Amino acid sequence: MQDELQKLALKVNHHEENIRFLKSELNAVEDSCADLGIKIGNYYSSMAAIANNDTSVEEAEQRTIQSILKQDETAAGIICQLKIRHYQHASKLPLMKDVLGVVATLGKINNDNLSRVLSEYLGLDNMLGVVCKTYDGVEGLETYDKEGMVDKTSGIHGLGRTIGKFLDGRFTVFCLENIRPFSGDFMIDDPQRKLLLHKPRLPSGEFPPGFLGFAVNMIHLDQANLSCLTAGGHGLRETLFYSLFSQLQVYKTRAELRNAIPLINDGAVSLDGSILRPNGSFCLGNRASLGIQFPVTANLGVSNLPVTITELEEQVKHKNWEKERLLEDIKRQEDLLNQVKDLFSKKKEQFMAYITQPGMLQRASQASPTIPSPATPGSNPFGSRPPHLR
Repeated sequence: MQDELQKLALKVNHHEENIRFLKSELNAVEDSCADLGIKIGNYYSSMAAIANNDTSVEEAEQRTIQSILKQDETAAGIICQLKIRHYQHASKLPLMKDVLGVVATLGKINNDNLSRVLSEYLGLDNMLGVVCKTYDGVEGLETYDKEGMVDKTSGIHGLGRTIGKFLDGRFTVFCLENIRPFSGDFMIDDPQRKLLLHKPRLPSGEFPPGFLGFAVNMIHLDQANLSCLTAGGHGLRETLFYSLFSQLQVYKTRAELRNAIPLINDGAVSLDGSILRPNGSFCLGNRASLGIQFPVTANLGVSNLPVTITELEEQVKHKNWEKERLLEDIKRQEDLLNQVKDLFSKKKEQFMAYITQPGMLQRASQASPTIPSPATPGSNPFGSRPPHLR
């Protein structure tokens, strides 16, 4: 009977392991379905925007650059002016060779509302932040005299003076090699090298209504910026943009965001302007216009998709079939597990009743070998001897 119990316990473990494996597979399929749903939504919204003569990528970039150039007494404004209006001179300067650009120009978004709310979330200082590859580039932007005061004749300050711009106040600089990169994995076969992040889930296992994705993965990088890597082999998404957004979630509406608050750890935004910061604070009131935002172009929603929308929809059908099959397998394994558990409980009760019977205890004591007492003469070679042997 004891052997039977051990075999049943092994069967319980076997079915539990099967269920854990199947649920992990189900999570992966549901993640794929969510990603495909986002892509299909982007496709249709992009096609609608293109039909309405939406701006091209080049026009969107120029719009952002012109907005930065208006900030002519900032480090970002000076760098943009040097790169665009004084390119030949600037390209020869060691200082400019390490500067990748300004945060607002390094990524693109295919939705105007998302671009506006993410720009507001980051704030003007971050959007105008200068991005350098190495710390040598950071040091080259500014030098100091013996008293520790900023030398206005060197670095970015000196370059600004050469074009009649005087930089005053502080400015933000990001150094890629000093940013701790995202330590996880990337989505398989994704040309944009998006980060593999765990999507929020309700207790039922479903995604919260209105969840669109993570902000860090909704930034589009062009080929030049995708190929920009640190000495450690890390790109802009897993360094700069992950440091700015972390796992910031994006929802369709304010109401859907608020319903998902228990599932939000690193803040969230919604397309209609709601902002929940990682520290738990809300940004209320009317939306502020920074005047600077990521370039917006609907063409991004189409350029990274398969040739036809039919292919995407077929993938969704296949994933839904996989999901149904996995749910059936999980149900079957759970039924088998319950049967084995019931049988195990019954066998355990029988075994406990058997070993606790009074007659069983008496027989067990009689069957046990008798150990002679050391105090009994003759039972111990070192004990007392009979009188005739003394």
